[in-house]
Amino acid sequence: MTTIGILGAGQVGSTLARASIAAGYDVVIANSRGPETLRGLVDELGPRARAASPAEAAAAADFAVTAFPYAPDVLPPVEALAGKVVIDNNNYMAWRDGSWPEIESGRTTIHELRQQQLPTSKIVKAFTHVQFHARSPIRVPDDRLPALIRLARPAGHPERKALAVSSNHPEAVELVTRFYDDLGFDAVDNSPLSESWRSAPGTPMWRHHVDGQSREELIRNLRRAERPVG
Repeated sequence: MTTIGILGAGQVGSTLARASIAAGYDVVIANSRGPETLRGLVDELGPRARAASPAEAAAAADFAVTAFPYAPDVLPPVEALAGKVVIDNNNYMAWRDGSWPEIESGRTTIHELRQQQLPTSKIVKAFTHVQFHARSPIRVPDDRLPALIRLARPAGHPERKALAVSSNHPEAVELVTRFYDDLGFDAVDNSPLSESWRSAPGTPMWRHHVDGQSREELIRNLRRAERPVG
C-alpha cells in the first residue's frame, strides 16, 4: 500500500490525510511540535495513520506533501526526501509571507524556490486551488465539508472538476494525476514549474477556486493568464 508523508498537520495536512485514507492510502503525518501532539488527530484518522517526526515521515513516504508555506529558513528534511516526489501545496501570499520582488515581477515562482530548497527531490505543484475548509457562505449542508471532499466526483461524472499540476518531472505529474483521480478529480498538466504562475492567486482560473471548474474550463482559464512583467 502507498504511504504518503504529510509534513504539516494544520487544516491542509489533516484534511488531505482524511481524504487520502478514505481513498485507500496510508499516512504518516508530522508537525513542528512533535508526534505526541498529534495523538488526537491520529486516533481520529484511524489505523491507516500514524504520527512521526518530519524526518521519519519523509523517510517512510513513497511520496510526500509539504503542507506549509515556503520559507528560506525552514528546511524540510532534504536527505530523507531525496529522489522522492514532493507535492508542494503552497501559494505565494505577500500578506502572509512578505513581499518577494522576484516572484511579483515574474522572474520566478514560489514552487521553483521550493525546488531549489529540495534540489534532489521532484517538486510538483498540486492541490493549491481547492479549498481545505468549508465554503463561505454556507448555502446547503454539504457546504460545511472541505471543498476537497465536497467537489470530488467519480471518473466520468458530468460534474467532475479538474485541478492543475505543474512539475519539471513527468513522473511527478503522472503520480499526481493518479492521486487526483483517486480523490475524485481530473488533472490538467500545466508544466513545467516555470509555468505554475498561471494557477497562482489572482489569475483567471483562481476565480473559480471556491466551487471548481471543469477540465475544459481550467485549460481555457490557464491560457488566459497574463504574467507580470518586471
